[in-house]
Amino acid sequence: QVQLVESGGGSVQSGGSLRLSCAASGYTARALAMGWFRQTSPDEREGVAAIYPDPDGGASVYADSVKGRFTISRDNTKNTLYLEMNDLVPEDTAMYYCAAGMDSVSRLGPLQTGGYAWWGRGTQVTVSS
Repeated sequence: QVQLVESGGGSVQSGGSLRLSCAASGYTARALAMGWFRQTSPDEREGVAAIYPDPDGGASVYADSVKGRFTISRDNTKNTLYLEMNDLVPEDTAMYYCAAGMDSVSRLGPLQTGGYAWWGRGTQVTVSS
């Protein structure tokens, strides 16, 4: 069973930066597809960034709304996923979730929630203007 624990959220002013971390246990992170999602309403969880397993090339993908500002990365020595967020704007305010999955992520789309089997509990990011 994969367990994911997020950290690093907080409150920043517009233009500021934060780095989110997601510590994985129960499986080797480099062998998983992993992603970051954010949620501002009960009905919608938006895919922000994702990274493919290292054996599949480890490519990353981003939502258009964060391209050029956010960077997803993975430290295999720490079994940890990161999301570096720069030039934050109030619209980035949300609860951010880490997710992990296997083959279904590629099949259903790396920024779609359906492919991910495991989820963390989230970390809150608040950006003030």
